[in-house]
Amino acid sequence: MTLILDTMSSIWANSGFSGLFADPRQLIMIIAACVLLYLGIVKKFEPLLLVGIAFGMLLTNLPYSNLYHPELWDGIMSHTKGYGDVLVEGGFLDILYIGVKAGLYPSLIFMGVGAMTDFGPLIANPKSLLLGAAAQMGIYCAFILAIVLGFTGPQAASIGIIGGADGPTAILLTSKLAPELLGAIAIAAYSYMALIPMIQPPLMRLLTTKEERETKMDQLRTVTKTERIVFPIVVAAFVILLLPDTAPLIGCLMLGNLFKECGVTERLSDTAQNALMNIVTIFLGMSVGATTVAERFLTWSTIKIVVLGLIAFSFSTIGGLLLGKIMYKVTGGKVNPLIGSAGVSAVPMAARVSQMEGQKANPSNFLLMHAMGPNVAGVIGSAVAAGFLLTIFG
Repeated sequence: MTLILDTMSSIWANSGFSGLFADPRQLIMIIAACVLLYLGIVKKFEPLLLVGIAFGMLLTNLPYSNLYHPELWDGIMSHTKGYGDVLVEGGFLDILYIGVKAGLYPSLIFMGVGAMTDFGPLIANPKSLLLGAAAQMGIYCAFILAIVLGFTGPQAASIGIIGGADGPTAILLTSKLAPELLGAIAIAAYSYMALIPMIQPPLMRLLTTKEERETKMDQLRTVTKTERIVFPIVVAAFVILLLPDTAPLIGCLMLGNLFKECGVTERLSDTAQNALMNIVTIFLGMSVGATTVAERFLTWSTIKIVVLGLIAFSFSTIGGLLLGKIMYKVTGGKVNPLIGSAGVSAVPMAARVSQMEGQKANPSNFLLMHAMGPNVAGVIGSAVAAGFLLTIFG
């Protein structure tokens, strides 16, 4: 009988159940993971990545799971350990996280994004680049506020990039500059991207008049195949020469688009859009979720990041709308300011919101293709902003 009791006691002591209530923060994180799973599965908030992030959060906060070791990554940051130590001492999620830390997953996702993106509206209307640039205003506003609130320069840069509404870019920059904030920043970025249909419309109606929202725009010109092929080559060369730190993101984005447009690499384009994109999304989501270890995630910094992320996202939307209003005046009412809000790089959701708001004001309004120009320009703009911040603080 004693042997049985000792065995049962040993099993209990070595099980995660014994540590489940030792630290209430772990229990809070497990509940938070379940809430995120509900939002991803039931409410369909960015489910392709949010489900993976939430499940990674669940796994990393289960006591004694030994899947992720933040102290191991502290050693790598202080140069007392190397990636070889991760392979020997690390758990399953530590090994997956190497792809985040090395910038591999975000870059490969950009390749898939490039293969799925039509740059035609941007090529047909190059002025869209200005709207995409204006919609990065939130990045710098949030950066300044983060500095005021006591964050370091690299941390403030990582928080500010949430305003670009580009998850992979936010993950890449944060993994380089402030990996200790990765979980909070990634969750904030993808949550606000999912909430675009709720966040942007009130700002769009507040900052534009009914007359402006009713504006119908002329049909875009037809873009030639040669233009579509030359565009990614020229953009990659120019941007990378200007800001070499953008090479992983811009290079992969434009390569993916070249696969799509050149007409001789259909299989590669299909792989980048589907199989590769899906595999990398799984690894990226679980890896990011793994960084939300309770004792490091449940801090006042996380609350500040969530608030600053909303400010960044809102000011990015405002920046695009304000430049849209200026273009409306300059062109004599030929540009609908609503397309400026699509300058954030959440493709194609932000463009769809512009279309919906335009049709509410004028049922015969069709702004989707016009809004796609600033939308894809925002993808380039957020990558350029990340490269700029990486150059300064990297």
